[in-house]
Amino acid sequence: MSNPVKLSRRGFIVMPLVLAACKSGESVIKASGQTMGTTYNVATVDAPRFVTQADVQNAINGALSTVNQQMSNWDANSEISRFNASAGTTAQSISPELSEVMTAAESVHLASGGSFDTTLGPLIELWGFGADAQTNTLPSDDLILAAQAKSGHGNTLRVAPGALQKTQADATVYLAAIGKGYGADLIGRALENIGVHNYMVEIGGDLYASGHNASGSAWQIGIETPEAHTTGVLDVVSVKGHGLASSGDYRNYFEADGQRFSHLIDPRTGRPVTHTTASTTVLAENAMLADAWATAFHIMGQEEGLALAEAQNLAVLFTARDENSANGFSTTASTRFNALRNA
Repeated sequence: MSNPVKLSRRGFIVMPLVLAACKSGESVIKASGQTMGTTYNVATVDAPRFVTQADVQNAINGALSTVNQQMSNWDANSEISRFNASAGTTAQSISPELSEVMTAAESVHLASGGSFDTTLGPLIELWGFGADAQTNTLPSDDLILAAQAKSGHGNTLRVAPGALQKTQADATVYLAAIGKGYGADLIGRALENIGVHNYMVEIGGDLYASGHNASGSAWQIGIETPEAHTTGVLDVVSVKGHGLASSGDYRNYFEADGQRFSHLIDPRTGRPVTHTTASTTVLAENAMLADAWATAFHIMGQEEGLALAEAQNLAVLFTARDENSANGFSTTASTRFNALRNA
């Protein structure tokens, strides 16, 4: 087996498109930094005169501190890490923020037929995409079945308002596919609380945009071409009052016996996805749901995912590898995505 290609799920938006040239007299405050193993970028436009750069940064810092203290799988003292480390199977009270995220995760899990799942740690480790990131052979069917038995919301968790319960003592929850989106939402709420209503918040490619950009129009977001070592723009979407997130298989995979094995593992099969969908981009009411649904739709792939999107009026853009296309890709959007993208 070849060595895994391990790049973080980031990019997916092209920042130069987000901030148009400022108009004369326009007030723009920007902030950026590192969080959750990736980067964040925040831009506010035409904030009230009493709002300073320090006020914006303090709002960002407070929101990120909350998310990391409650949902970071890299902090042994975070709320979710303490839950994972516990061996009991009685219901545990959880914070309102973690409850909001787990309720949304359970909702997307059920609505997607199990395609979205926060408990796939055993399968992720088995396929070599965990913390150790080492594997020398493809796992056997028996090992895959054993890992599936130790994962899955239905097998391992009960989610209730304000409470989370293990039904298997060794169950673990990982929030990488929903936590960054929630972090963007929480920063947005913090900005609203200090009187800022025109802003774009992006964490690792997941974002929420409100109001207008510096040119007075909706925020223009460039969707990255799904190729591992390029940063081309595949498409541009107008975003206002929505979250946007993308999921792709092209920055974290390994190859064995001439086949690509993505880090995106289908909980229903216990195996990496093998369809030709290269990336999925979702517009939703917030970044948290866009984040989760982007993963769910990518797991499903275009054919299954588009049928679900149309049935549930969800906004998703599928990008598939296409040898007959000039740039090697073709895109297919749901009805709702086309309605929102230029609204």
